[in-house]
Amino acid sequence: MRGLGMKPRIGFVGQGYIGKNYADDFERRGYDTVRYALEEPYKNNKENIKECAVVFIAVPTPTTPQGFDDSIVRDSIGLVGEGKIAIVKSTVVPGTTQSFQSQYPDRTIFYSPEFLSEATAAQDAAHPFSNILGMAVDDEPHRAAAEQMHALLPPAPFSLTCTSTEAEIIKYAHNGSGFVEVVFFNLIYDLAKKLGANWDAIGKAVQADPFIANRYAKPVHKTGRGAGGHCFIKDFAALRALYEREVGDAAGTSALLAFEAKNRMLLKESGKDLDLLASIYGDNSLFKII
Repeated sequence: MRGLGMKPRIGFVGQGYIGKNYADDFERRGYDTVRYALEEPYKNNKENIKECAVVFIAVPTPTTPQGFDDSIVRDSIGLVGEGKIAIVKSTVVPGTTQSFQSQYPDRTIFYSPEFLSEATAAQDAAHPFSNILGMAVDDEPHRAAAEQMHALLPPAPFSLTCTSTEAEIIKYAHNGSGFVEVVFFNLIYDLAKKLGANWDAIGKAVQADPFIANRYAKPVHKTGRGAGGHCFIKDFAALRALYEREVGDAAGTSALLAFEAKNRMLLKESGKDLDLLASIYGDNSLFKII
C-alpha cells in the first residue's frame, strides 16, 4: 500500500459496460490504466494486471439454478499482485468478500458497490452519487488503504467506509428496491386498468410526488413490463435465496417469492428477457411460475 504515488497504475479486470466506463473515467482523469478481459484488444494484458497498484474487478456473478456463483471474481482476484489492492465491483452476496480476503491474505480486498445504469453508465461513473468502500477486515491497514482509495475516486456527495458485508447489503438494498418498485407499480397499473382509470394521469402524479423514489415507479422497465436486465432478475433471486437461508421466516420468504413470481409472469407475458429467466431458473421457468 506504500508508494502508490499521486497517479498509481490502475488495473481493470472485465470490460463490460461497468469495467469499461470506470476505466474510461480513470483515463480521462489522467491515470495510467491496464485493462484485461477475454476479448480483443485486452486479452493479452493478463500478466500486466500484477503490476497495477489497484485493481478494479467487474466480472459476471451469475445466479443459476444451482445458486449464486462467485468463481469468476475469485479467479480474478488471483491475478492481482501480492501486496496490491483489489476492489470488487461485481455484485456478491453478503459475506463473500470476507471469504475472498481469507483466500488471498496477501492482498488488501474491498467491496465497493457500483450504481451504474447501462444507458447512463459514463455519466454515472464520472459523477457518482456515493462512494462506498467495504473493508473485508476492520483493521488499521485496511482503514489506511480505504482513505487512499477514496482519494482516487471521483468526488461524490456521499462517501462511506464500512465493513464489506455492510457494503454488500447496501448493493442488494439498491437493486432489490428497484426490483420491488417496478413490480409494485405493475400491480398499481393493472388495478388502474381494471377500474378504467387513466394511467397517464396517475403516472404524472407519481412522478411529481417527492415521497416516491420514482425512477422505477412505472410499469415498463427497459424494453417491457416487469423488472428486467442483467442485474435485477439474478440479484433478486440471489437475495431471496440468501434471506430464506439466513433469516428464514415464512412471511418474509413468501413476500420475496411472491414478488419474484409476479415478475417472472410479467416478463413472460412481455416476451422479455426469456434467455435470462432460463439461465437463472432453468428452462422450465418459461412454463412454471412457482
